[in-house]
Amino acid sequence: MRVGEGMPVHDPPQPRHTGTMRARIFVPLVAAALLLSACAPTTASPAPSRSDVRVTASPPLEPLQTPTPTDPIAGLTLAQRVGQLFMVGTPRDAAAAGSLKAIAARHVGSVFLHSSPRAGADQTAAVVQKFRNLVSPQTTGGVPLWVATDQEGGDVQVLQGAGFDPIPSALKQGGMPPATLQQDAATWASQLRAAGVDMNLAPVADIVTSAAVARQNKPIGLLNRQYGYDEKAVSAGAGAFAAGMREGGVMPTFKHFPGLGRTTSNTDFAPAFDTVITASSPDVDVYRSLLAHGPALVMLSTAVYKKIDPSAPAAFSSKIVTGILRDELGFDGVVITDDLSAAAAVSAFTPAARAIKAIQAGCDIVLVSSGPTLLPEMYDAVLAEATSDPAFAAEVDAAARRVVVAKQLGVG
Repeated sequence: MRVGEGMPVHDPPQPRHTGTMRARIFVPLVAAALLLSACAPTTASPAPSRSDVRVTASPPLEPLQTPTPTDPIAGLTLAQRVGQLFMVGTPRDAAAAGSLKAIAARHVGSVFLHSSPRAGADQTAAVVQKFRNLVSPQTTGGVPLWVATDQEGGDVQVLQGAGFDPIPSALKQGGMPPATLQQDAATWASQLRAAGVDMNLAPVADIVTSAAVARQNKPIGLLNRQYGYDEKAVSAGAGAFAAGMREGGVMPTFKHFPGLGRTTSNTDFAPAFDTVITASSPDVDVYRSLLAHGPALVMLSTAVYKKIDPSAPAAFSSKIVTGILRDELGFDGVVITDDLSAAAAVSAFTPAARAIKAIQAGCDIVLVSSGPTLLPEMYDAVLAEATSDPAFAAEVDAAARRVVVAKQLGVG
């Protein structure tokens, strides 16, 4: 989230005017010659032949130079570019010292406000400001922070208290007319902006297939986080919520690609395996419509999808992140992982391996909700790998570039 310093743009060369100047000199000379000829003897002179006439052509104009586009990360050091690939957690009612240090010392470019007692908008804004005050050429390269939270509604609403309306569950939101939901979501977004938050890790785009099986789907259906029971309902509900977020100045995030609506395990507490979803399932296809209507992030699941890539969780799978999301669906925006710090689904991997594998798969931001506990190990591992491996450094650059460009463009 750092903006690179612009490269100097040279003024285009001015066109040469040799032919014009010659014309200005030639006209008065002709007039003088005609005047003299009127007083001269009338001896006729033979007319010059065509071959005797010398025509002086003006030299061609030099083409204007097109300014070279500026790389948005050109002014960032490698350490600062790596920092853009992390989102560190902090309680919403206090700025954790370790999280503040993550920005000051490791150039981290995004902050996540997680659960704590009801702080209210004013206290939340004060916490956010402490982080934003750290932005400088030395820390983030001058690139502003993204400050995110989880404000889905129902059981998942981090920011509460004075200044924040209670938000109904996604299931209830899905029963509202889309226009009404969009209007309400714009109000919720304006409340987030007033508290200094400019990204929401919502809405959920997972498809739970029926009310009958919802209680068995622990990560989504059990908590009423779904907008409905088919692709059409989820597209309408999640799409209206996202549109309202953008209208209120907040970047939405669709999650959890390629879908958590069919698993029985919650990735926060246990490994999760999906045995149904394929690259052509409605769970994947719904993203085509959702991503066509405006800027958003996509969050990657940490479940394993047996019919797509049984070898790794989705956030570590290039087949899923690059092959399906980017290549098949054409998404060129920012991809963020689900939490890679406290989730049981990735506990078999070292923190260092989690961060490196996510970036190698095509993810752009690694979410570290636990804050400073694991962030240093993850960041240092990515920086070391980028320093020693040019191919990985290129992946870091590509990810940092997507993040910085998205920050520059915003939601409007």
